[in-house]
Amino acid sequence: MARTLGCVPTELLSPQICLFQETISSHTLCHKIAPYGNSGCTWAKFPVAFAIVADVELTKETFERLQEELKDLKTRGRIEIARAIESARALGDLSENGDYHAAKDAQGKMEARVRQLEAMLKTAKIVETTNLAYEVVASGVVVSLRYSGDDEIERFLVGSIEERRSDVSVVSPGSPLGLALLGKAVGDVVSYEAPNGVLSVEIVKIGE
Repeated sequence: MARTLGCVPTELLSPQICLFQETISSHTLCHKIAPYGNSGCTWAKFPVAFAIVADVELTKETFERLQEELKDLKTRGRIEIARAIESARALGDLSENGDYHAAKDAQGKMEARVRQLEAMLKTAKIVETTNLAYEVVASGVVVSLRYSGDDEIERFLVGSIEERRSDVSVVSPGSPLGLALLGKAVGDVVSYEAPNGVLSVEIVKIGE
């Protein structure tokens, strides 16, 4: 079942932009963009890669993976894009050169990702979850929830969407749901504001 997880400001767009995140499946996300605090907006596809929150908390594995991604983009990625641009430029008239414009567009997106990763890794905090037993919800922890009026148990990882877990949905600790869960224990019932109204969830389990 799709769940609306809440509204999170994102620096990459602007301080006034609000990002809503909905789980379509265990690892597919759709986003809703609107001026912050404005509920009258529409759902739209938005690249997960460009959602960024300051002082992101990452697991060690994800931090290292993002470091490798950044290194790859700044070496192999830039070299390949430069070659593609030069090859397209050699074809002639740039005003009607689809290959050239596609390569330049790809270059812009890649450089945006480089800037995002550099900013994220510079301020990221590493969270260690291995062999730790949590009595309350914290960043980096998987939590099992039961929504009010629903018998189904849903599992979420409280952390950055950069974690990209395929087996659980990811909810930002800075989102309304994430904020409501932090510091709470098994058996607690919390409520949070979602675009379609207030939702309540019971914490059934903390940890894998």
